Amino acid sequence: MFERFTVIPSIDLKGGEVVRLLRGDMARATVYGADPASTARGFAAAGAKLIHIVDLDGAIAGALRNLGSIGAIRAAAGGCALDWSGGLRTIDSVREAFAAGADYVSIGSAALLNPELLGEACREFPGRVFGSLDIRDGKLAIKGWVETSALEADEAAIRFSRAGVAAIIATDISRDGAETGVDIELYAQLTRSTGAPVIASGGVKSLDDIRRLKVGFAGGLAGVITGRALYEGRFTLAEAIAAAD
Repeated sequence: MFERFTVIPSIDLKGGEVVRLLRGDMARATVYGADPASTARGFAAAGAKLIHIVDLDGAIAGALRNLGSIGAIRAAAGGCALDWSGGLRTIDSVREAFAAGADYVSIGSAALLNPELLGEACREFPGRVFGSLDIRDGKLAIKGWVETSALEADEAAIRFSRAGVAAIIATDISRDGAETGVDIELYAQLTRSTGAPVIASGGVKSLDDIRRLKVGFAGGLAGVITGRALYEGRFTLAEAIAAAD
């Protein structure tokens, strides 16, 4: 999947709408559109190879809530791969996401709340499961970022790697949606401690952030997820992909 540094646009769903949160706060959501399929179509046309989809309602509820959107997104995205995140707490919910059209799933809270699930999902769907590592003050945030666990980020990342995930998506909550720039050392540390491919998420504000992250590709930094900067017009997806090349 990650033969080159990959720019991954994000579609965050809340109440069926495309939104972005500020630092993970559900009360601070900016709505960018009511048609997720149209957004996905635009990303695919601009050259996206993978789109990261977050079911924010599902992450809070602990169950799938926006799964109805994935069929329309799948149809609109053509051959672009889809990664589904949020509300995946049981193996049945993982199966539902794949059946609805996801190519990959990202499992976060469940890795701590139900450790057996991650291993089971990786065995049943080899190469198609990402670990979702949401970091607040160096620790793992869970349940849609509402709670912070006592588990250190490095320890959680090692658990993901041992379970056999295809990659680890690491989100810096303090920077997510804030366009404050990326913490490159955070992602470098995770690649060193796990040896697994890491996808950076949180804080991208300029093409320079993407260029700086791309340098880490040889060390295991596989790609970057970007959302608000795209929606606010800081740069286009085509420009971001060109910067990554």
